[in-house]
Amino acid sequence: MAVPRIKICGINDPAALEAAIAARAEYAGFNFFPPSPRCLTPHQAAALGTHAGSRITKVGVFADAGDAAIAEAIEAARLDAAQLHGSETPERAAQVKGRFGIPVWKVVSVSVPGDVEKAAAYEDAADFILFDAKTPKGALPGGMGLVFDWGLLSTYRGRLPWGLAGGLTPENVAEAVRITGAPLVDTSSGVESAPGVKDVDKIAAFCKAVSRC
Repeated sequence: MAVPRIKICGINDPAALEAAIAARAEYAGFNFFPPSPRCLTPHQAAALGTHAGSRITKVGVFADAGDAAIAEAIEAARLDAAQLHGSETPERAAQVKGRFGIPVWKVVSVSVPGDVEKAAAYEDAADFILFDAKTPKGALPGGMGLVFDWGLLSTYRGRLPWGLAGGLTPENVAEAVRITGAPLVDTSSGVESAPGVKDVDKIAAFCKAVSRC
C-alpha cells in the first residue's frame, strides 16, 4: 500500500502552513464555517492563499454555505477544491462542482455501519469522499477530536477516491491506516495545543507517523 496523503485542516496562521508544507503534507484545509474557532476571514484567507502559492493544495471547508460565500472564499484564497462538511445533498454537491469548476470533496459522517453506505449517493456528484466521525446534534460538524469505529471502513470499496478524518493524532494515525487502508488522512484538532491553535511540532509528528505507514 502506498503511503497515505496528508491533509492538515483548520490552518489559520502562516507558521502552521509552513509546518504542513515542510512536513510534506499534500493538502491544507482552510475553514470557512463561522462557528468554528478555525474560521478564516476573507482577508486572512487571502494572505494564507498567497503565502501558500502552489506549494500545497488548498481545500476550502464549508458547511451548508451559499454560493456567494463559497465564491468569495475561492477568490480570496485561490482555493483548489471545496470540501462540503454540512448536510449538502448529492444535488447540491453537483451544483457546487458545476458552478465553480473545482473538485468537490463531500464529508460523510459515520457512527453506525449504514452511514458508510451513504457515500454511494455522491459517486456521480463529488470527486472525493471524506469519512469523518459524526458529532452530536447541535455541535460543530467536525474538528472535535471524535473517533468512529475504523473497522466500519475495512471493507469499503466505493468508486470515488476517499480519505479518513475524525480524531486522528500522531499517536493513533498508523493504527487507523492499518485498519482502514485509508489512502488519505485528515487531521485538525489532533495537531492542536488548544481549539483553533495549531502546534507545529504536532504537525511534524503527525506527518512523520504517516510517512512510516
